[in-house]
Amino acid sequence: MSDVPAGLETLDFSFPGGRPAGTFPPVLVGVVGSGNLEVMLEAADGNDCAVRVETSARGFGPIWQAVMNDFHARHPLAGVRVSINDMGATPAVVSLRLDQAVAEITGGKP
Repeated sequence: MSDVPAGLETLDFSFPGGRPAGTFPPVLVGVVGSGNLEVMLEAADGNDCAVRVETSARGFGPIWQAVMNDFHARHPLAGVRVSINDMGATPAVVSLRLDQAVAEITGGKP
């Protein structure tokens, strides 16, 4: 029997923005399914990048923090809200989906 409670875990991260993302329609990439996730980017007020993760894989907060730190180092966006719905994706898949979403709002430019 696991000591980890059942259900989703919610994790929130915030990063100081660097490059304003500007106005853009919401972007959705990926699908919620076994071993995958969906990522939505939305324009937001302010100069930060706010990230909310809803994940079925509880207890992996430090891994999520590392993945989000890496994402922000690659894409220091400002004025963006990131929503992630995860069903057990690996860190590599998370990074891929985040990069795909950013490519949608930047025209493929890093």
